[in-house]
Amino acid sequence: MDLMGMPLWAWIVFYVLVLIMLVADLKMFGKKGQHEVGVAEALKMTGVWIGVSLLFAVAIYFFYPHEPHEKAMEFLAGYLIEKSLSMDNLFVFLMLFSFFGVERKYQHEVLFWGIFGALVLRSVFIFAGAAMVERFEWVLGLFGLFLLYTGGKMFTHDEEAQGDPANNFIVRLFKRFFPVTDKMHGEKFFIREEVKEKSKTLLKATPLFIALLVIETTDVAFAVDSIPAVFSVSRNPFIVLTSNIFAILGLRALYFALAAVAKYFKYLKYGLGIILIFVGVKMLLTMDEYINALLGAVGINLHMPHIEVPTVWSLVFIFATLLLSMGLSVVISKRVES
Repeated sequence: MDLMGMPLWAWIVFYVLVLIMLVADLKMFGKKGQHEVGVAEALKMTGVWIGVSLLFAVAIYFFYPHEPHEKAMEFLAGYLIEKSLSMDNLFVFLMLFSFFGVERKYQHEVLFWGIFGALVLRSVFIFAGAAMVERFEWVLGLFGLFLLYTGGKMFTHDEEAQGDPANNFIVRLFKRFFPVTDKMHGEKFFIREEVKEKSKTLLKATPLFIALLVIETTDVAFAVDSIPAVFSVSRNPFIVLTSNIFAILGLRALYFALAAVAKYFKYLKYGLGIILIFVGVKMLLTMDEYINALLGAVGINLHMPHIEVPTVWSLVFIFATLLLSMGLSVVISKRVES
């Protein structure tokens, strides 16, 4: 039985592997409520996650049934796009934890469940997106235009406004139907409080759960940008899904590694904006048939050629842009400090 062009057993093996890695991550890294995650530990686990992802790319290169070399390059390009865009996500998480006053030793618990929820939601998004693209290929053109818009918006967007829970519709809706306590209760998401007037206990959500709720809904907003971006380098659902999931699996460790040096990367968003614009243009260049037909319908004969940007070139451009924006961020930040 095939699912999206891959045998069902391949999908089962992948998700079993993901589940094993999540359990291992929970057991070995940042044990529940026991200690604060240090930078050295975070860097070590970040290296482990990157290593596992590269091993998966190697497995694709040797065992993928069709065009294994190209599919391995597509996986790496998709992984790099998602990983780089996730960095902006992590800075928003940093502000959220500061806003809610979540202690560092409890942050890994929120991030674990946040990433678990992201894995489920992104799987749904990618399967739905792949089915839509397969049936309506012109949707990729809309993805490309949307990426141009979001790439441009990166140059003006305000992370603090984006991370403000007061602007989160889901949180406001949740508070209308479920009671919330104002005080933190350690690592607990829910507590029971006595109601003296009614002589009973009432289940309430803690600020830690509200932080998790904001992180989940924020990730959905980021997925709207990043998933179409990965479709720019591959239309294969298996490659899009696996590259996306491997990139976000290591976010928990990467968060603690970046938290210590976040102040040096405040210009990273400009590099991410350039990457989004690049992948948007790359996607539109393959939509010549639809663009020519659309313009022809209004009397404009453009005769736009079909242009495919090689995956290797995309990989090099994305990697170079990411490194350059990070390097400039560090240099400019240190100059401002001195």
